[in-house]
Amino acid sequence: MTKVLVIQGRGMELRGTVDVEIFGPMTLPEYNDNIRQYASELGVDVEIFHSNDEAEVIAKIKSADVDGALINPAGYTTGHPQLVEAIKGAGYPTLEVHMSNPASRGRISEVTPVCKGVIAGFGITGYYLALKGVQSLIT
Repeated sequence: MTKVLVIQGRGMELRGTVDVEIFGPMTLPEYNDNIRQYASELGVDVEIFHSNDEAEVIAKIKSADVDGALINPAGYTTGHPQLVEAIKGAGYPTLEVHMSNPASRGRISEVTPVCKGVIAGFGITGYYLALKGVQSLIT
C-alpha cells in the first residue's frame, strides 16, 4: 500500500477561525478527517503531521518512511529555505497543496520549485487530487 506523509504547515490550526473568507469555515481536524476518508477511498495509507516549529517539520521530512508526501506549507510558503532544502533532498516525490490559490493574492510559493506539482484553489477536494497525483507518481 502506498504510504503518504501529509504535512500541515504553520498556522493551520487556526483554520476555521481566521481568514474564513479565504479558506472557509473548515477546521484542521475536519481537513484531516476528509484527508483520511480520501486516502481510504484511494487505498493510500496516510500519516498526517502538523507543527508550527520549522525544525520539527524538517526532522519529520528527513525521517519519514514514506513513498511520497503532500505539504500545505501555509505559513511556511515563503521565507523558509531550510524547509525547501529538506523537501528537495527528501528522496520521495512531494506535491504542494493549497485550499485557496495563493498566487491570486500575490503570494508566490518558494516551496513550489522543489515539488513535483502543485494543486491550488480546489478547497478540500485539492487534497484528494493531490493524493491521487502523488499516488500516480509512485505506482
